[in-house]
Amino acid sequence: MEDLNVVDGVNRAGSWLVHNQALLLSYAVNIVASIIIIIIGVLVAKVVSNALNKVLKARHIDATVCDFLAAIARYGIIAFTLTAALNRVGVQTASVIALLGAIGLAAGLAVQGALSNLAAGVLLVIFRPFRTGDFIDIGVMGTVQSVQIFSTTLKSADGKTVVVPNGKIIANNIINFSREPVRRNEFIIGVSYDADVDQVLRLLREVVEADSRVLQDMGVQIGLNELAASSVNYVVRCWSNAGDLQNVYWDLMKNFKRTLDANNIGIPYPQMDVHLHQPAEAKTEAAPVTAKPE
Repeated sequence: MEDLNVVDGVNRAGSWLVHNQALLLSYAVNIVASIIIIIIGVLVAKVVSNALNKVLKARHIDATVCDFLAAIARYGIIAFTLTAALNRVGVQTASVIALLGAIGLAAGLAVQGALSNLAAGVLLVIFRPFRTGDFIDIGVMGTVQSVQIFSTTLKSADGKTVVVPNGKIIANNIINFSREPVRRNEFIIGVSYDADVDQVLRLLREVVEADSRVLQDMGVQIGLNELAASSVNYVVRCWSNAGDLQNVYWDLMKNFKRTLDANNIGIPYPQMDVHLHQPAEAKTEAAPVTAKPE
């Protein structure tokens, strides 16, 4: 009896397959076509993204903008490809889009931080307060490696990789150390009160003028800046190329010290004079007592 039921079921299945061959063939073709569409779409997205990136860079557009636009193009093509694949298998894309819109709205309310980072990323690309390769201070100091849709990647001076959400960057001050080709160094040099003012000014100027990396045509400012508690402080301001800034600072500071030492001009350190006063009562008690002769 059981064998008859099995045979009957097989016969019914075979009959259904015979009568629905066209429908099954249509579904199979559509599924295969959808898979092919997705594969081709992903490949096209990759090719178009890379090509767009190369074309933009060939036109000397900032790498930050190139990477950002290439990513937008890639994800846009992939989204279009998925829509076409769903439409191929008979899914009504209009209803899917409406459903995705509703889900997106709900998700947007739940992930407001991510959306703000996305909006901030767009603003960073449009206004470009910094570019790839710039050394910046955004609460964290480092060299810009890339600006992505939601975050910016920096490499710190000690080799650490720092990922900062774009929303935090837009909300804070952005200090760009690399935008201007020339920058100014400032030194505060303290010397003793015994040093001759004119001599100190002359020696400091000689040290600055002897360094070829200092841009003399942009002006050098040297003056007596402050009469401090323990020293007379002079200020020195001079300009150099941004790439030379740190080395110029170190070398000039070293040469200031050597020149002042060679001319016997002291560089004082904070001092404090302490005076001890003995109370009058203590003096009386400590006075010697002389015995009177009887």
